[in-house]
Amino acid sequence: MGANSKSASRPRLACEIAGDRVLAARAADRGGRLEAFAGRELPAESVVPDLLETNVRRRDEVAACIREALNSVGGRGRDVIAVVPDSAVRVVLLDFDALPTNKQEAEAVVRFRLKKSLPFDVDKAKVSYHAQMSGQGVRTIAAVALASVVEDYEAAFREAGYSPGLVLPSMLAALGAADASRPTLVIKVDARTIAIAILDNNQMLLFRTLENTRGMTIMGEHLAEEVYPSIVFFQDTYSLNIERIFVAGLPESSGAAQALAAQTSAEVTDLVTGTQLGSARGEAVARYQIAGVVGALVS
Repeated sequence: MGANSKSASRPRLACEIAGDRVLAARAADRGGRLEAFAGRELPAESVVPDLLETNVRRRDEVAACIREALNSVGGRGRDVIAVVPDSAVRVVLLDFDALPTNKQEAEAVVRFRLKKSLPFDVDKAKVSYHAQMSGQGVRTIAAVALASVVEDYEAAFREAGYSPGLVLPSMLAALGAADASRPTLVIKVDARTIAIAILDNNQMLLFRTLENTRGMTIMGEHLAEEVYPSIVFFQDTYSLNIERIFVAGLPESSGAAQALAAQTSAEVTDLVTGTQLGSARGEAVARYQIAGVVGALVS
């Protein structure tokens, strides 16, 4: 896995493997928007997102879908940002008084702190982290997954003929599409999880991944109920009110918007905007589904 950072050599292609489909996109030359996006449905049980078990159960078919989706959005490069399910990665916020300036020493400190919060051996995991200064020291956003799980996804990309130089969990990728200059709640729903992030001044203050027991049939009021404890915790901890809410992953976000606005009085909108898509042509995929690849490319 790698940090979500800007780079002149950052791939212009992104591809997300979800539990039921593959989503691909190509960024415009100047960045900030897409030129094309596409999706391909996966055969049932091809991918079963999980922290511990094998995720990619039918690699040949997953690789074929990756190849078809990426070929359909064009582009001559073979480097791609790989986006994987949130269920396959644990994201943890860690606070430190300070971190060593040496990267290897800093990673060792992060790994040590992660030991007690993981259901697997951290020595068998891949860890990526981003450190941000906070009022009390250093807050670190760590993404950690079993090496075998990450390598399984990477192998599917390589079999498809692409090189996954950067691997991101879906929610962290999607955050690249969010303007978080003021207190902002981002909610991303998939069939297994409800991922919640709260940011202010473009810094992460809270991150949670909840089990989604209702799947894609979840109603707006139920989503609001699931999210509400996190909103209260944030307000009590930081003495701030949520001013804006972005929602991704729901085919109909209007019901959720009403329920969430009633809780917070915040402005509620879709995470992916028309500006980010520009005049991009889309194929076999809806806008609400592509927050992961959009955020990975426009950040």
